[in-house]
Amino acid sequence: MKNIKIIALILILLLASLFLVIENEKKPQTNTKPIVGATTFALYDITKHIAGNTVNVVNILPFGVDPHSFEPTPKLMGKIEKSALVFYSGAGLEPWVHGFAFKQKAVDISKYVKLRELTDMKEETEEEEHDGHHHHEGVDPHYWLDFDNMKKAAKVITQELIALQPQYKELYIKNRDKYVNMLNALDKEYKKRLADCKQKSVVVTHNALGYVADRYGFGVESLTGLSPDAEPSAKAIKRIFKDIHAKGIQTIFYENFVNDKVTKSIAKDANITVDVFQPLGNITADEAKAGMTYQEIMQKNLQKLSKALMCK
Repeated sequence: MKNIKIIALILILLLASLFLVIENEKKPQTNTKPIVGATTFALYDITKHIAGNTVNVVNILPFGVDPHSFEPTPKLMGKIEKSALVFYSGAGLEPWVHGFAFKQKAVDISKYVKLRELTDMKEETEEEEHDGHHHHEGVDPHYWLDFDNMKKAAKVITQELIALQPQYKELYIKNRDKYVNMLNALDKEYKKRLADCKQKSVVVTHNALGYVADRYGFGVESLTGLSPDAEPSAKAIKRIFKDIHAKGIQTIFYENFVNDKVTKSIAKDANITVDVFQPLGNITADEAKAGMTYQEIMQKNLQKLSKALMCK
């Protein structure tokens, strides 16, 4: 009799367990990972390295699209609205954020970094308004090319991720420290490679190099100020030719997202080389497919700068 009761109890427990399993399977399966959006590749890279697999990191800017002229589609707007947290660059880089009502928390990273003020606003205004692209609020928005600013951004992003998911605090802090160490190593490498250079200036179509030039002590001659898609004026082209010949410049840089016709024409006429510099506001689809990181691209940029400046 006692054995029968035990068997009956076991059967009841098994049936109860089976009922709970069936009920659980009826419930819709949802992804519990929060979505965190970033508007530039640099911010995406920081967030991805610090958060790891604890969140779904979304690069709001599609790979291969210029951040200066980007306008999100309604579908992309819906994805942004679903994000639990959004990091955007600020400093006038994303005009579309003005007036956009973020449903969840959105953090303007430019408020936490040291911005480079434009010292020659007259020149920037003349060249950018020539094509209707003056919208940078008197500051250079490419602050992520300064490793100190990247460290500041990493600190803020870590704090926000901890506030979003405090259970991963130790992991986030550990990953942040690892990321900062990587930035310190990059800075050390740049200082070493650019310390002794024969050439003192580089020529670029779009002046995204201001932070790097200020930090490592070389000059930048630009065709179109801060707007990569602006058409250079005849006055700007004439000035660049003068600088190339006067300073013995051997390389002109352009970006993947802009038309290289004028750049290659100048290089041919001036008998200098042409190369691509990656300012990391965004990356190309091929770079994304190859899994390129901020660290890898900045190392490639250093190799090109070192060669253009004729460094020892």
